[in-house]
Amino acid sequence: QVQLVESGGGLVQPGGSLKLSCVGSGTRFRLTSMSWHRQPPGKERELVAFISDSRRIIYADSVKGRFTISRENAKNTIDLQMNSLQPEDTAVYYCRGRVGSNEFWGQGTQVTVSS
Repeated sequence: QVQLVESGGGLVQPGGSLKLSCVGSGTRFRLTSMSWHRQPPGKERELVAFISDSRRIIYADSVKGRFTISRENAKNTIDLQMNSLQPEDTAVYYCRGRVGSNEFWGQGTQVTVSS
């Protein structure tokens, strides 16, 4: 019923910027929390940034100061502004949303940082 769709991924040079967006649909309820996760090739999925419906925000140490997460609660939409990108940021980025005991994941969008 609930669908999350990511967009904005692509190829960028080191030092460049990208903005990812995640749009939720299929629910009349506000998602309690939404977050961005990423999975580099051959590695485990990790939390990148988290934001609650009360605007509590948590960043992974590896992206703090470079990435910014924001949300529009009523629209169940979040963005991830990524600056000063490095090759280590290359990964598939996933959007997650939660409401009650339910969890929803997007299909992911590829971000590649390479010269």
